[in-house]
This record gives sequence, C-alpha cells and structure tokens, in this order.
Amino acid sequence: MDPYLLLKSVHLVGVVLFVGNIVVTGWWKVMADRTGDPRIVAFAQRQVTLTDWVFTLGGVSLVAVGGIGNALWHNMPLTTPWLLAGNILFLASGIIWVAILLPLQRKLGRMARAFAAAPRIPAAYWPAERLWLAFGILATVLPLAAIPVMVWKFA
Repeated sequence: MDPYLLLKSVHLVGVVLFVGNIVVTGWWKVMADRTGDPRIVAFAQRQVTLTDWVFTLGGVSLVAVGGIGNALWHNMPLTTPWLLAGNILFLASGIIWVAILLPLQRKLGRMARAFAAAPRIPAAYWPAERLWLAFGILATVLPLAAIPVMVWKFA
C-alpha cells in the first residue's frame, strides 16, 4: 500500500469528521436552542459535548496524523508557506475550542442539567449561549478557510 495514499486518506477522513461535526453540531444546537424547550436544549447540550469528544477530537487527531505524516514522508518542512498558513488556521481554531468553547460548553452543560426538568430556561443561559455561538462560528470559519489553502497550496 502506498504510504502517501494511506496518509492522505487518513487526513481526509479526519477533515470530514472534524469539519462535518463542527458545522452540524453548531446547526443542531442553534435549532435546539430556538425551541426554548428545556428538555431539548439540555439534550442538545449534552450531545454537543459528546460529539466534540468523539468526532471533533477524533477528526483533529486523524487530520494531524495524516497531514504531518505525509509532510514528513515527503521531507516537506512544516514551514512551507501553504502548510504553515493552513496549520495556523487549524491551530487558531483549536485554541479557541480549548480556551473558550470547551469551558463554555462545560458551563452550559451544568446549567442545562440543572434546568432540564424545569418549566423554562433561566435567563442566565442565553448570554453564555450567544458567546458560545459567536466563538463557535469563528472556530468553524478558520478550518473552513484552511481547506482551500491546503488544497490549492497558496498562502
């Protein structure tokens, strides 16, 4: 088996899992929040956390293994301009996820568990949810921007 094609396949599966999950999860959570139903919102919030651990983290791992593996296989410096630019976009998204989104998700998750059986969602939930949405959009746009950089190899 050709190592290049194997690593490229691993990389592409990772991209599909990672990007697919962050786009679909964001959409799904926004739609759940729009219902205003505490049970639906609490369920969606729990699923955001679970899918992040399975698909986002899993996808990130495959993207890194396949991408770095192929660069090393071809003796390509990671400072090659298009690789560097794509990785900076990818890493910036990861920094936002780890530093802002995960703590917000934990906070929203605690709140959602508390109000899941309540008749209404407390007002304190919504500012944190809007912050999660704003940073979530940014953390989604960055890796989407990395795709053309990596495919067309421009920086």
